[in-house]
Amino acid sequence: MKFIGLLCLFLGIVPVCANAYDDCLPYKLTPRVTLDVPVWSKQVVQPLRHMDLLHGNVVATMVDNYDIAADITNIEDGYCVALKSVDAVVGYSDFLVQIDIRHRPDTCSYNAILSHEDQHIRAYLSVMDDFKKELIDSVYLAADSIPPIFVRNAADIDAAITELNAELQAHPDLILVKQKIKAAEEIRNKRVDQHDTGETLRKCFE
Repeated sequence: MKFIGLLCLFLGIVPVCANAYDDCLPYKLTPRVTLDVPVWSKQVVQPLRHMDLLHGNVVATMVDNYDIAADITNIEDGYCVALKSVDAVVGYSDFLVQIDIRHRPDTCSYNAILSHEDQHIRAYLSVMDDFKKELIDSVYLAADSIPPIFVRNAADIDAAITELNAELQAHPDLILVKQKIKAAEEIRNKRVDQHDTGETLRKCFE
């Protein structure tokens, strides 16, 4: 454990800390894990600077928050800080749709581009739907792999909780599933563009 290692190195009492670490292992808990997705919103804007007349753009904002709770056990020479629960919120909170200012709102071309960008938004949302189980499994595996942290003083408990959260988010399983989500975003957005022939928009200019 990084926190324990640094604390013990600083204090120069590695053997003592190693024993204290072993003393905390019986206090490890099976973590409770919940995963929610944020309520998302969509905003449509038209930048003053000209864009590609035939294409809009979507900027997706991803929320990736992990709120943890710890169980604190007072043992003979300090405290054992164990991860008790993780309440995760992961998903898209906002979609910013950009459409060239030369397309007036509610015109044929404006609506055609907006409809195309809405397909991109649905692609993003489908990614989170498909990866929800894998994501919550990864959060659980990460949380369940983290042993309790020993601290000698109550003043160090908050730092230990921060370390538990850092170890959770740095876990390889959690990093891997988020990389998969990013890859799926790219694939599905490319698929949306490949399947759009542009015929609907072209008809607006006939």
